[in-house]
Amino acid sequence: MKKLISLALALVLSLSLIACGAKQDDTPQTGADTPDTTQTAEKQKLIVGFDAEFPPFGFIAADGSYDGFDLAMAEELCSRLGWNFEAVPIVWDSKDAELAAGTINCIWNGFTYTGRENDYTWSDPYVDNSIVMVVKADSGISSLADLAGKSVMAQAASSAVDAINANESLKSSLKEVVELADYNTGFMELKQGSVDAIAADLGVAKFQIASNEGDYVILDEPISTEQYAIGFLKGNTELRDAVNAELLKMAEDGTMLSIAEKYVDQGLVIDSLCLVK
Repeated sequence: MKKLISLALALVLSLSLIACGAKQDDTPQTGADTPDTTQTAEKQKLIVGFDAEFPPFGFIAADGSYDGFDLAMAEELCSRLGWNFEAVPIVWDSKDAELAAGTINCIWNGFTYTGRENDYTWSDPYVDNSIVMVVKADSGISSLADLAGKSVMAQAASSAVDAINANESLKSSLKEVVELADYNTGFMELKQGSVDAIAADLGVAKFQIASNEGDYVILDEPISTEQYAIGFLKGNTELRDAVNAELLKMAEDGTMLSIAEKYVDQGLVIDSLCLVK
């Protein structure tokens, strides 16, 4: 009799455990394995590295905000694509380290494509540029030949340095080439007479002349010609393709020209926009 009672109790207990197990299996699971439907996909962000002392393409405005043709273009492009936009000022000769570290994901700031074709993944070139010499208006210097024995300044790690180095006759005639971190410092040195000339991008030169009327002149003979494009980490074709496609649309629909016209007084040359037909 006791055995029958024990067997009956065991059977009841087993059925109870089975019933509890079935209830647990029916309860929806939560946690890492369950998709969180409250989260939305994070927006693409374009993080633009730029030189904050490279007008009219990138600079700090009077109100302290970041401004410039390239930044305005980048912000408009992000707006059209529904992306987030961030402008990050960088030290120019650290641009490669910033790009490799992911602090920025593109360099869009009067960035010379010519001669660097294999160093980055590039957009289509969008600006034709010249490297020119700027001297004080009363210096008596009127040609590159007049710079013999003179001190010339250029921004460190810039295409202006490359242009001087590539022009052997010019470089060998100079007393020295002084490399400084930024052009604002360079033009202060020129005004004070510490250097005799500055090798600079045409837009930068025109900005300084517009801002210091009567102080400087550009020599007629450029040192070199080149093109600007947007640079991405080598191999990042996905981001490049998306940006480049919208860049071409902005050139075609008049947006690029409309933005450029706002920076003419700061030295931007409309005829330099090689994507604008």
